[in-house]
Amino acid sequence: MGSWLQDLNLVPPSPSSSLTAAASTSSTIIATAGSTKKAAAALLVPKVEPKLEPFDVETPIYQPQQPQDPTSSSQDLFFSSSTPNCFSNSQLTPPLSQSTSSEDDNSNNLYSEYNRISELFRTAFAKRLQDQYGDVSVVSDPDSRAIVPVKEGDNNALSSVVVSQRPKYQKRSSELVRVTDLGLEDQRYFRDLVRRTRMIYDSLRIFSVLEEEKRRGERLGRRARGDLRAAATMRDCGLWLNRDKRIVGSIPGVQIGDVFFFRMELCVVGLHGQPQAGIDYLPASQSLNREPIATSIIVSGGYEDDEDSGDVIIYTGHGGQDSLNKQCEHQKLEGGNLAMERSMHYGIEVRVIRGIKHAGSVSSKVYVYDGLYKILDCWFDVGKSGFGVYKYKLLRIDGQPEMGSSILKFAETLRTKPLSVRPRGYLSLDISNKKENMPIFLFNDIDNDHDPLCYQYLERTVFPVFVITNGSNGTGCDCVSGCSDGCFCERKNGGEFAFDDNGFLLRGKPVVFECGVSCKCPPTCRNRVTQRGLRNRLEVFRSMETGWGVRSLDLIHAGAFICEYAGVVITREQAQIFTMNGGGLVYPNRFSAKWAEWGDLSQIYPNYIRPSYPEIPPLDFAMDVSKMRNVACYMSHSSTPNVLVQFVLYDHNNLMFPHIMLFAMENIPPLRELSLDYGVADEWTGKLAICN
Repeated sequence: MGSWLQDLNLVPPSPSSSLTAAASTSSTIIATAGSTKKAAAALLVPKVEPKLEPFDVETPIYQPQQPQDPTSSSQDLFFSSSTPNCFSNSQLTPPLSQSTSSEDDNSNNLYSEYNRISELFRTAFAKRLQDQYGDVSVVSDPDSRAIVPVKEGDNNALSSVVVSQRPKYQKRSSELVRVTDLGLEDQRYFRDLVRRTRMIYDSLRIFSVLEEEKRRGERLGRRARGDLRAAATMRDCGLWLNRDKRIVGSIPGVQIGDVFFFRMELCVVGLHGQPQAGIDYLPASQSLNREPIATSIIVSGGYEDDEDSGDVIIYTGHGGQDSLNKQCEHQKLEGGNLAMERSMHYGIEVRVIRGIKHAGSVSSKVYVYDGLYKILDCWFDVGKSGFGVYKYKLLRIDGQPEMGSSILKFAETLRTKPLSVRPRGYLSLDISNKKENMPIFLFNDIDNDHDPLCYQYLERTVFPVFVITNGSNGTGCDCVSGCSDGCFCERKNGGEFAFDDNGFLLRGKPVVFECGVSCKCPPTCRNRVTQRGLRNRLEVFRSMETGWGVRSLDLIHAGAFICEYAGVVITREQAQIFTMNGGGLVYPNRFSAKWAEWGDLSQIYPNYIRPSYPEIPPLDFAMDVSKMRNVACYMSHSSTPNVLVQFVLYDHNNLMFPHIMLFAMENIPPLRELSLDYGVADEWTGKLAICN
């Protein structure tokens, strides 16, 4: 790849320069590495007992590499020609004491006593078994670990018990690096890697909650924590990202504005490595010069002395709170607090994630990545509760995209008072004319194009009459209050429902059978998700890059239903005539099978089998959207989309003519464009010709 990793564990070679001067003269040298012996002696560093992170075992102190040859290539993965040499900290390691003859005598006496007790223990158990069964003899081999001898070839003999050990997982690295100069292909690779990892996490979390609710039944009590189980499972399988390096600065594949519903998901992608603490840092025990370095913080209003004005943050250090989050004692300059001060001293930026309360989400809060900040100042102050707290002033670095938290607040205003924040640009406040459950805005502040107003809006796909007539057999479930395990519709879907109780898609299938008109279950049934229509406020907008596009004013959960791709279904023969006349057609069989990726847990379970039932024949029809269409027809094409196509049947059983339903492949923040993989698109604009 064209990217390079800057090693932040090395120090300036000059032994006479102080740490402060080194930090002020070079912006590329990070002082988490060891300093010189004189500087280390001059600087008094308080003894810090780092708090062990959950899920992590104690990591040994990082040992520096040998000094690098200055003639080495600048294309080295972690070092460049300008990277200074590192100093050995062998002087910090105490010399090994040589054993004396008295120590040898003590060791021999200890082993003799051990052998004596071991022999007594073995013979005592064997004698008890011999008294009970009569045919048990004492083991004659003193080196044997068995209590009784086992005859060779005796299949009925007791086998040794093997104690299963907890699976080993990769520890967090103590090596600090900064990833820079990513090429376009590198960016796509890491973005796709993060997307797939988050997709596995979301799918596994939904499955874990469903399995936990089935296991506990009515005795639920506390909410099932599928987020913790999913993270633990992925950790044991080695699927957590960025464990081999501690990255300072931006995380490859994570964009500003990305939204997370759980703290554990931040750990999975490597954005913030602490499941509970607000400051993530490299502990002093793993730093070469015994100085901790902060890499990211979470601003969620957990401390009463915090002040957040967007680009400027007055952040309060951690510690000193009771179980009710009230300050009850003075904070200390240690752990994460000391790491923040050291990052300020050396000019190291930190990632800022904001925790925001969000109604209607699967959790009570969402976490938004807002970019990189510099720590400008640090001081000890008296807090509102009268106790001493450490405060840090952070300033957002210029040149970054707009903060995701600001976009969330702006979208909230748009949902309620659109004309107050956008007095110009709206062509319509509902192009569906109340045919949808939610209004669909039409916005254009670029040019005078108002093309979407020229089409008749369709809320559902129009099928030929013969499809409905020949595809209805009048069979359905008898569930009165809602479908449950073992009902007819569950068996129709291969023995499992496609959705959970929240309406999220569990895993993609070739086709999903929802409850239809012949079923006795109510409209609120868990197996009628797509029939409830639009549940998010969408907006068709004009863009300089993609022409017309679609975005949501609401935060869309991964696996949630978005809308149907609606048009007029025509046969193959009719499609050939329309093509000759230049009509706008969409071919459903060309949509990429992204449904197969959603819920794919083959990396978790080796014996995982992708759903193949029920099979459907190749789709041999087209959709005419030249005169009648819905909001989905304006979605842009992308080879890495955030929306997938899932075929669904509910008003008929003709497998050759399913509905085209769209679901979110990831958590989609407000005002982020929705995209589909059409399979075939205009190579210049990246969109279907009908949408330009």
